[in-house]
Amino acid sequence: MAEAHQAVGFRPALTSDAAEADLSASVLQEIYLSGLRSWKRHLSRFWNDFLTGVFPASPLSWLFLFSTIQLAWFLQLDPSLGLTEKIKELLPDWGGQHHRLRGVLAAALFASCLWGALIFTLHVALRLLLSYHGWLLEPHGVMSSPTKTWLVPSPARSSVAHGSLPPARPWCPSPSKGEDSEGQVKGWWWQGQAWKEMAAPLSVDTCQMYYLPEIKDWLGCASTKELSGKLDFEPQDPQSYLGSQGACRLLRLFPQYLESVRPVLSDEDFNWTAALAQEFLRLQASLLQWHLQLKSWWASNYVSDWWEEFVYLRSRNSLMVNSNYYMMDFLYVTPTPVQAARAGNAVHALLLYRHHLNRQEILPTLMMGMRPLCSAQYEKIFNTTRVPGVQKDHIRHLRDSRHVAVFHRGRFFRVGTHSQTGLLSPRDLEQQFQRILDDPSPAHPHEEHLAALTAAPRDMWAQVRRSLKSQAEDALEAVEGAAFFVSLDSEPAGLTREDPAASLDAYAHALLAGSGHDRWYDKSFTLIVFSNGKLGLSVEHSWADCPISGHMWEFTLATECFQLGYSVDGHCKGHPDPSLPQPQRLHWDLPDKIHRSLSLALRGAKTLSGDIDCHVFPFAHFGKSFIKRCQLSSDSFIQVALQLAHFRDRGQFCLTYESTMTRLFLEGRTETVRSCTREACHFVRAMEDKEKTDPQCLALFRLAADKHQALLKAAMSGRGADRHLFALYIVAQFLHLQSPFLDQVHSEQWQLAASQIPVQQSHLFDVHNYPDYVSSGGGFGPVDDHGYGVSYIFMGNDAITFHISSKKSSTKTDSHRLGQHIEDALLDVASLFQEGQHLKRGCRGLGEEDSRSRNRKIHSTLKSQNNIETEQSRRSHTSGFKAFYEVTVSKVV
Repeated sequence: MAEAHQAVGFRPALTSDAAEADLSASVLQEIYLSGLRSWKRHLSRFWNDFLTGVFPASPLSWLFLFSTIQLAWFLQLDPSLGLTEKIKELLPDWGGQHHRLRGVLAAALFASCLWGALIFTLHVALRLLLSYHGWLLEPHGVMSSPTKTWLVPSPARSSVAHGSLPPARPWCPSPSKGEDSEGQVKGWWWQGQAWKEMAAPLSVDTCQMYYLPEIKDWLGCASTKELSGKLDFEPQDPQSYLGSQGACRLLRLFPQYLESVRPVLSDEDFNWTAALAQEFLRLQASLLQWHLQLKSWWASNYVSDWWEEFVYLRSRNSLMVNSNYYMMDFLYVTPTPVQAARAGNAVHALLLYRHHLNRQEILPTLMMGMRPLCSAQYEKIFNTTRVPGVQKDHIRHLRDSRHVAVFHRGRFFRVGTHSQTGLLSPRDLEQQFQRILDDPSPAHPHEEHLAALTAAPRDMWAQVRRSLKSQAEDALEAVEGAAFFVSLDSEPAGLTREDPAASLDAYAHALLAGSGHDRWYDKSFTLIVFSNGKLGLSVEHSWADCPISGHMWEFTLATECFQLGYSVDGHCKGHPDPSLPQPQRLHWDLPDKIHRSLSLALRGAKTLSGDIDCHVFPFAHFGKSFIKRCQLSSDSFIQVALQLAHFRDRGQFCLTYESTMTRLFLEGRTETVRSCTREACHFVRAMEDKEKTDPQCLALFRLAADKHQALLKAAMSGRGADRHLFALYIVAQFLHLQSPFLDQVHSEQWQLAASQIPVQQSHLFDVHNYPDYVSSGGGFGPVDDHGYGVSYIFMGNDAITFHISSKKSSTKTDSHRLGQHIEDALLDVASLFQEGQHLKRGCRGLGEEDSRSRNRKIHSTLKSQNNIETEQSRRSHTSGFKAFYEVTVSKVV
């Protein structure tokens, strides 16, 4: 998601003079503090689990075990094999009248010991089971004997605590297997003193390891078998983890990285990069790796806390567009047009989710229906604020909060969410929001634009916040200490009959940037309720990743619509309580010295908001069901098609950032999948070659999709390259080591970021009987000033919604133009399959010159229409898109 922009931009903030001074501490001290923070989190979770009766296990299980032992004694059986009698002898003798009490206490002590031993055994077994990832890397339809054995006590059938998940280690296995059109493995060799591409490919049959480099001479190995022994895994088992020798692990990292950048580098640049990698491996890699290994033994995750700090919290850029992302409402329906009612139900549903979360009643997300994922990121969904600092921000999380902060027409309110009897009903909350909407009082001077400060550069906001806190501490605390932020917008949003294409683009822009001063971007998320009842979410990125907020959003939409519901007149069900106190208006005593800063922040926010070009379009020609019939991964299908679309748009290949989760590990966050592979490039060039036939293109497409799927699985199982390289770079900064190779890696430009928004709770939505009640996903800002941000979500089985963003100031990008190319690319790819022959569009085989000519024609058409009438250009660039809306516009409520 939006992390791609942060991942690219973290290096300048880290290399500033202030940051260098801040990094003067010993790296060993930082590793110690990292482990200390990790253990504090463990203790906090343990205490919370104990209070909720989850850890070490349910008290009912102990009661059942104790009752069973007592029943056995009643039947004159001794399940303790004499241990209970020995425990009784150790207890003090209180006289004959307490003989039975001693027996009960001895039985209770024995039951407790047995209970603890069983729980400990269970947790150790779960940890071992969850450490196995071989099932993920196996080919589709193939199951090895270890996987079959692992499935018998599958941990998916158990309730898993945080501590059962394996810790993340800086392990770097080799990259995934790549094949050419003859089905042969290609890779990189270490020959002499340099990395070289294989002159002769290795067959799959003779080399089943992923990209085994030829390093026998360098390591002094006489055979591949000896080499495998040094690497501590068998050649025939490419899924095995590497051994304990750090140098050997690093050897697998560099071929993986070099392969990922080969498609976008010239021969000269690639040789220069390979030489830098060779020098780094020879001089610095082992020392940096040793520190990472040390951290992995002490902390629960060797990279996640540094990722949060250096990529997010140390970033000095504006959060708006650069860090936040948005989530949309239902596309075709709005359950009620009453703004206050929709806000009441949505806020109530969100607080119900928080209640279930606090009581640990939300089931863990299962990967492929059998592997639970780490739930650590859920801890900071609510009651969380990112507090700005001069050099770095920090995340402030409260244990509880019983109010929400509300913004409406430039005014701030504090709305209580609980009464003495518990959570307010949706109808009571609706009443409170309606009181705010009916309040005629105007905003105070400068209050209307106050939230623009949260969209300012972080150093500026940190300095202004100090003055603000001294003058308006109560109001600031009411906002920052709220469960979340609610914005009651005065304008409608969503799909409209009059101009469906433009209305969706405006809807996305309102969620991503708004007007620049109507969102409190520091809060973990802002619930946005438009005047026509449409909902949306603006999410701050540092505290968690998109699947976490997506899980909450799915629950919210399903609960407020299907469970809570609305009355016939559109209001929340039930009767309001008129005795509830009025919402509290927050008063800001703004010092005069912040007025200039506020004006600068507002100007910058409006400039940034006005520069964002958002485009949202539903693709309804086919969806997930068609891709499944083609026997391909849906994500790989889209990612390879995006490479074709981007090439047609820009006429060149670029590094592509796709984030995937690493929540198979404790406190895992994300890893980067570099989707622009050599296999994808071969397929794209074949599609643009008039001489290539459909069967040839299809064969290359399958190879590209398989390669992407292998890279995706490797990244999810902790075998990616980017997070490891990032952690090495951070250690180098602490040690004040200059590494040209790491500097080169972290100065790369990602001109395309593309990510899927997963649907995690499909059981909450009945897509067969209610196909319109499906979330339309969300989006994020462009990764680069001359790049694109693309997200997509599979809506049911037969539609895909794409969210595209770019900057209007760039002469190289156009969101609508890329949207047209994505639609054409998907149809062209689908036409390669027998099932999609009827979808053929005739855009194939144009050649690079014809493709560039077509780009210029599309671009000039869009620009000329923009000069005449901006809104017309948003709906006229694609006839297929317009035709789709003509069919579906009747669904709009």
